[in-house]
Amino acid sequence: MLLAPFYNTQDNKVVVSAEQASSFAKRQCFDFNPIHDPENKRFCVPGDLLFSLALHTYGVSESMSFTFTNMVGADVGLIFPETDDELIVVTNEQGKSVLEITRKGKVNKDSHFIESLIKHYGKFSGQNFPTLLMPLMKEHGVMFNPSRPLVMYNSMSFEFTSVDFEHAMQLKLADSTLEVEPKRANSFLHFDIFDGDKVAGKGIKKLVVAGLRPYNEEVLMPFVDVYEARKDAFWLAESK
Repeated sequence: MLLAPFYNTQDNKVVVSAEQASSFAKRQCFDFNPIHDPENKRFCVPGDLLFSLALHTYGVSESMSFTFTNMVGADVGLIFPETDDELIVVTNEQGKSVLEITRKGKVNKDSHFIESLIKHYGKFSGQNFPTLLMPLMKEHGVMFNPSRPLVMYNSMSFEFTSVDFEHAMQLKLADSTLEVEPKRANSFLHFDIFDGDKVAGKGIKKLVVAGLRPYNEEVLMPFVDVYEARKDAFWLAESK
């Protein structure tokens, strides 16, 4: 099973170690955001892993939205409740909400379909930085603080015309925008989900870019270079 290496269960709770979370971010999403490095003081479990665990637990409904309400640290017990309700609240052991899900419509619980969506969405989601975010920040003249980068996954939603696919799934970027506020920016990544050559669904991912400052390419590029070097070094080590 695709997610088996990336979580454990203890007393009916889902537990993700820092190493498991970091491995999922890098291997499944090609995401090298430092906030997912085990040694990072602000470490958190990737939202894409929480999203994937939710799909694994509840299946894929025709309409779903996911809001990440609190960051999840390493080795925190998570409770994915057994429910048929349209609103699902995933909590930590203290009862604090970490992920809120709303769902409607027909549900597909086929493991192959679920894993296909997890794989394709993960690869799309991992394009956040620098591929998608850099041009947007440059266009709007803003950037995060390279010495304390904070790009947070806020929410995502999708709607299918049908969850019964006849062909191979594909997922492609449709549009990307950035809304700038005084101290932060909201990035919206719109995507289409294809059943073969036919659009069968649409979705939006929202990111929050915190600690805004004026765009300075000379200051930002060393961070980008280090980010890309870390990615190259990881895959080089994997290939050996």
